[in-house]
Amino acid sequence: MRDDLDSFQRSARKPKSGHSYSNQKGYDIIGDIHGCGDTLIILLLKMGYQHEDGCYRHPQRKAVFVGDIIDRGPHILEALAVVKAMVDNGAALCILGNHEINALAYTTQRPVTNAENSLHREFVRPHNARNNRQISETLTQFAAYPELWRTYLDWFMTLPLYLELDGMRVVHACWDDNVVNRLVDDYNGPYIDKAFLIATCDYTSFEARAIDTLTRGTDLPLPNKRKMTGSDGLTRGFFRTKFWASNPKSFKDVVFQPDPLPDDLLDHPLDASHTQHLLEYASHEPPVFVGHYWLQGKPKPVKDNIACVDYSAVKYGRMVAYRYTGEQTLNEDHFEWVYVDP
Repeated sequence: MRDDLDSFQRSARKPKSGHSYSNQKGYDIIGDIHGCGDTLIILLLKMGYQHEDGCYRHPQRKAVFVGDIIDRGPHILEALAVVKAMVDNGAALCILGNHEINALAYTTQRPVTNAENSLHREFVRPHNARNNRQISETLTQFAAYPELWRTYLDWFMTLPLYLELDGMRVVHACWDDNVVNRLVDDYNGPYIDKAFLIATCDYTSFEARAIDTLTRGTDLPLPNKRKMTGSDGLTRGFFRTKFWASNPKSFKDVVFQPDPLPDDLLDHPLDASHTQHLLEYASHEPPVFVGHYWLQGKPKPVKDNIACVDYSAVKYGRMVAYRYTGEQTLNEDHFEWVYVDP
């Protein structure tokens, strides 16, 4: 497919006119792709999408991508070409994942004055060993296409942090009404710009909290400065938590990540310092779809109105979509998936 990339990019550059979605009958919410471009095409074809007029499209449905198109996998350029062409041609919508945010921050500079009052520039996301490693596969695959990489970075900046449409919500990691409402009040909606990105360098700022909550989710620190190493090889002093736990009492009631907590921490009690950082997505709220969490096993809703569509595709899991038709109680039978072939 790489040999056809340049012609694919040229054919997808301009939106085509004349295609109507007035008979649309639903959305297909597709989980984290992480460079599994070939598998994405297999999933689209399985769901009835066909390549027509410059992109993959369905005669009656629209795809919604939850972000994290880039990093890790072997076909990042192909994945981006497919997704951007679909968005440009009105066949899909796409939101930002934390990996797109990371890429923007990694490539955006800000002016900094040091202690000697000398002005220099630093990247919003430092070019340290961890961050270099996380984006290295993307930069390697784009090494021969620097102008194309800049095109995609510019495109990322046009994508929203979340979507609310036709009775449902889509966000990469966590829905927080307080964050969303303030984005609407102060920024007129879910879009960011360079100034917003630079503001996240202040970790106490609203901008940093908004990005962290919506694209990375909520977490709690491990007690006594304890550390644990995850299956991804990273050592962390925190664990990911649910944003929908109702009346939780201990760590086991809120943990939501592929790596289990050590047995001796499962019953660790939650106190006020913990609960102030937790959210509860109520059962009367509209269905919300997320990615981000590297789930495993057979896809199913995590709650009647919450579904995660990230099932570890790039780790040879499943690339998953939920076929939404307006239901307010989510249905396990509406999941569609394909396995990722090593």
